[in-house]
Amino acid sequence: MSKADELRQKAKRRKILIQTGLIGLSVLVIVGAITTARTNLEAQGLTSGFGFLERSTGWDYSFSLVPKDIMDPYAQTLFVGFLNTLFVGFIAIFLTTLFGFIIGTARDASNIAIKTAATVFVQIFRNIPLILQLVFLYAVLINLPGPRQAMSMGDTVFLSNRGLMLPGLSVTPGVAVGLLLVSLALGVFLIWRKMALIQGLLIWLGGSVLMCLVAAFAMRPEGASLVSVPSLQGLRFRGGITIPIELFGMIIAITLYGSAYIAEVVRGGLAQVPKGLTEAGQALGLTTGQIWSRIKMPMALRSIIPPLGNQWIFMMKATTIGVAIGFSDLFYIVSISITQSGQTLELIAILAGAFLLVNGGLAVFTNWLNARMKLKAH
Repeated sequence: MSKADELRQKAKRRKILIQTGLIGLSVLVIVGAITTARTNLEAQGLTSGFGFLERSTGWDYSFSLVPKDIMDPYAQTLFVGFLNTLFVGFIAIFLTTLFGFIIGTARDASNIAIKTAATVFVQIFRNIPLILQLVFLYAVLINLPGPRQAMSMGDTVFLSNRGLMLPGLSVTPGVAVGLLLVSLALGVFLIWRKMALIQGLLIWLGGSVLMCLVAAFAMRPEGASLVSVPSLQGLRFRGGITIPIELFGMIIAITLYGSAYIAEVVRGGLAQVPKGLTEAGQALGLTTGQIWSRIKMPMALRSIIPPLGNQWIFMMKATTIGVAIGFSDLFYIVSISITQSGQTLELIAILAGAFLLVNGGLAVFTNWLNARMKLKAH
């Protein structure tokens, strides 16, 4: 073995030793913190551990995708909050990405009116704090007319201070969540197959609609129509899909705020596409839409995806603002659970672990998506 190889081996062993020492030190700090916390809790007569998860909560909350009861144990209640967080987060990610790409493309347009309108949108909603936008929007929504004076669109869509009522397929909430997950899996599969942008979107949209129709035919309650339309009965609407006012406000506020940031990401990616490629497309006789879908956007995606992933993670973390208006996401459920049970450390650990799991998954997906879009020579 040469002297250079010996030096490399020594450097490698030294690096492993340092890493092992840092890991050991971290473990000691964590164990010491847990031991100290447990000792202090016992001194104050407080119990520690996760046994409280089996106890009934005895309190109710506003929104749930699955059946709930006031006597549900803490474990199930926390799971409901986790589902609500995922539900709001993924809807917000989808909508902010969709509108962000539209507004970002408008920011890159040659039409002055369209470009100015997109710029004004970005400057307004990007520079006002998200919590302020949510509180203002919620204050407006709760002061809308009641169900009997609800704003109507074609007697099928209604908006009141109770929420937004929409026509929907006659399926249970559990089936609807399952369809949402399958649609998400279809989108991931199309990305994995590297489908062309427009073709992939059409296949995803058509496949999702067909899947929903088949599920509605097969799983609707006996005697129910394929589509359920909301109708006013007494002081409330029945049938259709009811989006509670808290959920509606959160989706709108996060979408407006997040779209402004994603629009800037998209604009920056489009600006990095060499002008010569656009001129080459024009010389070949391609239309503006063809240049966007076949040249500019495919090239821009390679610089858009990494910062876009950061915005997705931020959108998921932004769901915690629901506590300001009483929406029962995981953060809200944990906050109430801390007050009712006193298990502060355990519940904060559950909250942190849940967000680490979800955001870690989003980071892995972003890295995979970035690798799929990367040019083979890079």
